[in-house]
Amino acid sequence: MLSLFLSVILIVFVLLGVAFFTLLERKVLGYIHIRKGPNKLGLIGLMQPFSDAIKLFSKEQSFPSMSNIGLFYFCPIANLFFSLMIWLSIPFYSINLNFVYSLLFILSVSSLSVYTVMLAGWSSNSNYAMLGSLRSVAQIISYEVSLILIFLSFLFLVCSFNLFDFMKFQMFSSFFFLLFFLSCMMFISFLAETNRSPFDFAEGESELVSGFNVEYGSGGFAMIFLAEYSNILFMSVLYCILVFGSDWFNVMFFLKVGVLAFLWVWVRGSFPRYRYDKLMYLAWKVYLPVSLSILLFYFSLSLYSLFNVFN
Repeated sequence: MLSLFLSVILIVFVLLGVAFFTLLERKVLGYIHIRKGPNKLGLIGLMQPFSDAIKLFSKEQSFPSMSNIGLFYFCPIANLFFSLMIWLSIPFYSINLNFVYSLLFILSVSSLSVYTVMLAGWSSNSNYAMLGSLRSVAQIISYEVSLILIFLSFLFLVCSFNLFDFMKFQMFSSFFFLLFFLSCMMFISFLAETNRSPFDFAEGESELVSGFNVEYGSGGFAMIFLAEYSNILFMSVLYCILVFGSDWFNVMFFLKVGVLAFLWVWVRGSFPRYRYDKLMYLAWKVYLPVSLSILLFYFSLSLYSLFNVFN
């Protein structure tokens, strides 16, 4: 019962965090553009996210007449469900659900979101939505390959899938200094995984109107939106644990997560969109061979250390 209660609390606070993260993004992008963000509703615009949520969920739900209605409604719900389910791998102070294979669970659940994106585009029965979903799926699968190889380099050094062990191993020095290039590659791969600028090709307004979610409005669009921002916050938390080895019983951990979430917004406001072919070349011709080479190096390093221990 306690685990269930803690999981509900976690999901409620994640959704609250997503609400205020959208406000932060709009404020920061406003100041980058040298203008004010939302500042009318409540004190300095603090009630704006709740106003947006009420507006979206109370709007009339429409659907294309030629769409596959069952899948069309199911995909945003499944997308949000997977993005919230992945948070269960993050332990509380009271441990909550401490998976031995928590990193494996994260990889398994995060890869399921590919299906919801693909089916959302297909079930809309729109050419723009279909093209947007194909782009998004190709991008996510491409970067997942190199991302798993980057994760493996960390796993060979720690020899565990448990997130607690990452905290123990980095008690005195973080992996950010030992694996600096891999840490930078991981951050960029996370940007591509979450379909964020400068890799937001699934939402190319100029050629695809709005990408795979073009036919969604009101509640369906809100769920896709919540899922995307929930994933961004989760990637920030995961990056802090894997790279900075942060103790999540400490206030500094949450400050680091806040700075990383801010970086997502900063990148969006600073860089123009990449060209699609260059994005794919970056994944297959740069990240894949480099991450594979570094993986072999760290694998040999872990083998050497194990050999010394047994001798």
